[in-house]
Amino acid sequence: MTSFDTLVTNVRVVRHEWTKPQQVDIAVRDGRVVQVAAGIDPASARTVVDGGGKLAFPGVVDAHQHWGIYNPLDQDAASESRACAQGGVTSAITYMRTGQYYLNRGGAYADFFPEVLAATADRSHVDYAFHLAPMSKQHIGEIPDLVERHGVTSFKVFMFYGSHGLHGRSTDQSSFLMIPKDERYDYAHFEFVMRGVQAARERFPELADEISLSLHCETAEIMNAYTRMVEEEGTLSGLAAYHASRPPHSEGLAVSIASYLAHETGLPTINLLHLTSRKAVDAALRMSQAFPHIDFRREVTVGHLLADIDTANLGAKVNPPIRPREDVEALWEYVLAGKIDWVVSDHACCRDEVKFGAPRDDVFVAKSGFGGAEYLLPGLISEGNRRGLPYHRIAEMTAWNPARRFGLRTKGDIAEGFDADFCLVDDDHTWTVRAADSESVQEYTPFEGFELSARVTDTFLRGERILEAGAVVGTPRGRYLARPA
Repeated sequence: MTSFDTLVTNVRVVRHEWTKPQQVDIAVRDGRVVQVAAGIDPASARTVVDGGGKLAFPGVVDAHQHWGIYNPLDQDAASESRACAQGGVTSAITYMRTGQYYLNRGGAYADFFPEVLAATADRSHVDYAFHLAPMSKQHIGEIPDLVERHGVTSFKVFMFYGSHGLHGRSTDQSSFLMIPKDERYDYAHFEFVMRGVQAARERFPELADEISLSLHCETAEIMNAYTRMVEEEGTLSGLAAYHASRPPHSEGLAVSIASYLAHETGLPTINLLHLTSRKAVDAALRMSQAFPHIDFRREVTVGHLLADIDTANLGAKVNPPIRPREDVEALWEYVLAGKIDWVVSDHACCRDEVKFGAPRDDVFVAKSGFGGAEYLLPGLISEGNRRGLPYHRIAEMTAWNPARRFGLRTKGDIAEGFDADFCLVDDDHTWTVRAADSESVQEYTPFEGFELSARVTDTFLRGERILEAGAVVGTPRGRYLARPA
């Protein structure tokens, strides 16, 4: 009689608690890890998988994606979750809001969010959850119901919305945001969102540490002025122009404002998203010192760790921008010093015909965002190996930390009682990034031609293989994760 459904042998298991990988086996039953130990009897399992000496990393909890922003949500859930599996991502938390893009309508989340859940049901190859953005006064009032009814425990503020266009030029914000005509999406609204999130923490004390607010920190007034200057001067183009139009001190100033508002409202669970520069992280660290009672978490993206304005193509236009090499090096300093809490993809599939405008090389008419979940773990391991980043820190930043923050209680570790979400990584495999090899429907990648030295070969979701020898297998079996999950 077998004791386990699956036994994975001959792997070097990486955990956030272990300073070095350990040669142990992983036993799975009913979708959970039930034993992690050396020398488990193969006869005790119905299926035995030989890991070929590869690393076994916890399934990546990619806490920052955007399904449905440029493509229909149901299509993104299917195709972009396949790209997730390629990158070892087993749990994707995607941002969602009312307004233009996504479902392209406003209104109450009571009506809107069930449509989101219906569009993604039975489509995804990985487990998934949603962060929601309270865009109006009505949405703030809905926060407790979203927590209690739908298990949504994380919320977002886009600090530059309301006064600056999504793609770099100002637009009609009332039509873009689709909020009531007598409301404004401004600092006062951000304050009231914080008060609403804090009220939810007080209403649900058992979930308080897992209810948080994330902020996209850029300052619209700074960007408006600098965008005008850059375009009028006309000496810069491409990613260099976009970087100059949204300068790093715009991030730093927004971080400072957001932090003081958190202090004023008593909200201690603040996530500072996709910090891209030395100035942004420096501001975040200064705010931690100024407000030690606030539990700040700091996020960076794999794109900002791998690419700079000279090595990436125009497809890398994103908000906040790709920065010069000196900022990339600064981010790595902070990563190596333990000052960054998690690394994400900020995956936002934007197909070629949508991404680029006319003329094609005008960065200010191109759309913002690109996919990259398939390169998150391979890219971080590849560049991290070169810089001496230990594997257990990679596991911490890609799985353990985001899972804990966002209420995914059974995700983020290869340990007894946790979901059997893990991936096998060949950390001695040099390969060249080609968009044509990705399962994403995006026809290009900013990382085209980049050489990586690690590759995800197999991905397991709740004990079932969803990626085998580099190919997605099986039908979609991802579940919506109502939190705490």
